[in-house]
Amino acid sequence: MRLLLLGGTEFAGRAVAEAAVGRGREVTVFHRGRHEAPAGVRTLVGDRTAPDGLAALDEDPGEWDVVVDTWSAAPRAVRDAARLLRDRAGRFVYVSSCSVYAWAPPAGYSEEAPVVDGASPDADLTDYARDKRGGELAAVDAFGADRSLLVRAGLILGPYENVGRLPWWLNRTARGGPVLAPGPRELPLQYVDVRDLAEWILGAAEQGLSGPYNLVSPQGHTTTGELLEACVRATGGTAELRWTAPEVVLEAGIEPWTQLPVWVPPGSDLHDALHSSDVSRAVAAGLRCRPVAETVADTWRWLTEIGGTAPQRPDRTLKGLDPEVEAKVLGTDRGV
Repeated sequence: MRLLLLGGTEFAGRAVAEAAVGRGREVTVFHRGRHEAPAGVRTLVGDRTAPDGLAALDEDPGEWDVVVDTWSAAPRAVRDAARLLRDRAGRFVYVSSCSVYAWAPPAGYSEEAPVVDGASPDADLTDYARDKRGGELAAVDAFGADRSLLVRAGLILGPYENVGRLPWWLNRTARGGPVLAPGPRELPLQYVDVRDLAEWILGAAEQGLSGPYNLVSPQGHTTTGELLEACVRATGGTAELRWTAPEVVLEAGIEPWTQLPVWVPPGSDLHDALHSSDVSRAVAAGLRCRPVAETVADTWRWLTEIGGTAPQRPDRTLKGLDPEVEAKVLGTDRGV
């Protein structure tokens, strides 16, 4: 299989590139040159947001079996690349998001749930949900429904994360001491290890799959407790998790998902949207998810190898809780 990655030097794209190289595939990576490309790939450099930014791709004589695109900004960038490649590639895989579903999707929602209105493949930057949906429409418009695969990913964790969720928890538990752990401990979480996402994408492309697929772990794969306890173990075990009721967290004005990454309160629309999707279609098509302890340990190993500071995408909000707020909620700031 000859694979073209639009992107391919960060997080999800990098994981796909490395997995494809590991399978012995011929991989070309088209990127802006801001980050080093993975070993074993052929590179083309260009900025798809600039005038003539696709020139290197247009002038290249290559043809590919599969194109994988992880773009998450203005949909017209997906449109332009997909139109350029539709006669030179067999299949277009667009890494989309569960955010494309109309708010608020009910618990257990499948790929048949309604999607957001107002998205267009010709749009400039709008909002994340409509940008991702516009990217889907661009892929289908250029390649047709039978040659386009829409990977609606949920929460993605693992090595190379540049969003700041799991790296924040790892660095927080590495500092040790009392840690505000948002309850309940047994709250189910859904996420996908970026490497499992990559392997599924490659397997799905080889099978010739098309259409939308929700792509996160099955419900019940792990819990908040299992995730945070794995962080404590991976980082040395000096942190003390202080399990705190959701009501206490919310009354303190702490924002779920951003100030306490990954966590959202049970029973909320946000929890149903982020941690309650139906992924039976992806599982039937080969999705396999590694244990949460492996994801955490491998992410910590990568994080320590790069000095402890994870890369941060400039278009994503900073994650994490102010230590003073944490201490106040836990009552450990007395006398300070």
